[in-house]
Amino acid sequence: MADAARAEDRTEDRSELKRAIAPKVLLLFVLGDILGTGVYALIGEVGGEVGGAIWTALLVALILAFFTAASYSELVTKYPKAAGAALYVNKAFKRPFVTFMVTFGVMASGLTSASTAARAFGGDYLSEFVTLPLVLVALGFILVLAGINYLGISESTKVNVVCTIIEAAGLILIIVIGVAALMGGDGEPSRAFEFKEGSAVPLAIMGGAALSFYALIGFEDSVNLAEETKNPARAFPRALFGGLLIASFIYLAVAFTASMLVPTGQLAGSSAPLLEVVKLGPLSIPTRLFSGIALIAIFNTALINLIMASRLLYGMAKQGILPKVFGKVDSRRQTPLVAILFTTAIAVAMILTAEVEALAETTVLLLLSVFILVNISVLRLRPDKVDHEHFTTPSALPVLGVITCAALITQTEGAVFLRAGILLVVGVVLWAVNRAVVGKPKTVEAAELGG
Repeated sequence: MADAARAEDRTEDRSELKRAIAPKVLLLFVLGDILGTGVYALIGEVGGEVGGAIWTALLVALILAFFTAASYSELVTKYPKAAGAALYVNKAFKRPFVTFMVTFGVMASGLTSASTAARAFGGDYLSEFVTLPLVLVALGFILVLAGINYLGISESTKVNVVCTIIEAAGLILIIVIGVAALMGGDGEPSRAFEFKEGSAVPLAIMGGAALSFYALIGFEDSVNLAEETKNPARAFPRALFGGLLIASFIYLAVAFTASMLVPTGQLAGSSAPLLEVVKLGPLSIPTRLFSGIALIAIFNTALINLIMASRLLYGMAKQGILPKVFGKVDSRRQTPLVAILFTTAIAVAMILTAEVEALAETTVLLLLSVFILVNISVLRLRPDKVDHEHFTTPSALPVLGVITCAALITQTEGAVFLRAGILLVVGVVLWAVNRAVVGKPKTVEAAELGG
C-alpha cells in the first residue's frame, strides 16, 4: 500500500499542497463548509415551518445527513480522487450524460446557494451599518464576488480555517448568551418544545428538516481534497463524522437559545434571526460586532460556492462536454472569464426571481437528488475491489440515505421543482449544443471535471 501511495505521488505531482492537509485541518475545513449562511440566516425560516421546537427539525436533518456522510466516507476512502459525486456516479453508472447532469446539478446548487447568501447579505445584518434596497445590495454583492473570482483570489485551507474560527465564534457567542439566560432565569425555555399551531407535528418537523438541510450542506465539498489529504482512509471518516457532530452540538444549542429568547413569530420574520437573540439576550454585546461576524460568514459561503460553480463549468468545457467557449481563460488574469460571466448571470437571475427561502430550498433539492445517486453508487460499486484499505459503511445506511433523501424531496413545493428544472434544462441545452457542434463527446473523465 505504501509503494502504491509513493507511485501515485510520483505520477500525480500536481501541487505543493498534495498530501499536505492534516486531519485537524480537514476537520476544520468540513466544519467551516457546514457553518455559515444556513444557521445565520435561515433558523428563523425553520421556526416558521415547525414552531418553537426548531431543534427537532435540525436533529432530524442531522440524522439524515449522517446516512449520506457514511456513503461519502466509503467512496472517498475507496477512490481518493478529486471530483466527488461526479467521480462516484461515473464509476457506478458509466453514463457520460448522467455524470454530466450530476456535475451540472452540483454547479447549479452552488449558484443557488451563492444567490441565497447574496440576498441574506442584504438583510437585517447589513442594516446595522447601512440601510439599502435588498435586491440592489444582493446584486452588487454577487458582482463583487464575480470580480474577486476574476482576479483569481480563491479559497485556501488557511483562509478557510480563519473564516471557520470567526463563524464558530459567533455561534458560540449565541450559546454563551443561552447559558447566561438560563442561569439568570430569562426567556421561556418551554417555547423550545412548542410546535406550529394547526400543523401535524410529523409534517411540520419534516418540512422544517427539509429547509434545515441547507444549513448542513457543504460536508460533501471536502471530498475534493482527497488527493491533498494525508492518509485519507483514516482522516475522512473522522473529519466527516466529527464535523457533523460538532455542528450538531452547535446548531442544536443555538436553536434552543433562539427559541427560548425570541418569540417564534419575531424570529421567523427576521432576515437576521440570531441578531434578535443578541438584542434580547442578557449580555451586552454590540450588535454591530455580531452583525459583522454574520456578514463574514455569509460572504465566505457565497464566495466558495461561486468559485466552485465557475470552475466546474470551466472543467466541463475543457473535457469537451460543454461548448469550448466556457473553457476560455483570460490572458491577463488566467481565470475562466466566460465561465465566470455565465455563472454570475445565472446567479443574478436567481436573485431577481426568488426569495431566500426559495433559493435555499432549490439548493437542497438539487443536492438531495445528487445524494440519492451517491448512495446508490455505494451499493453498485461494492463488487469493485481496490488494493488499499478503506472505510465501509453498513449496507443499510445507503439504503436509508436514499429513502430519507426522497422523503425530504417530497416536502418541496412545485415552484422549487420548476426553478431547479429550469436550471437543469439549461445544462441539457448546453450539452445538446455541444453535441451538435462537435459530435459525441469522449467518455467523461470525472476525476478531471473540477478543472
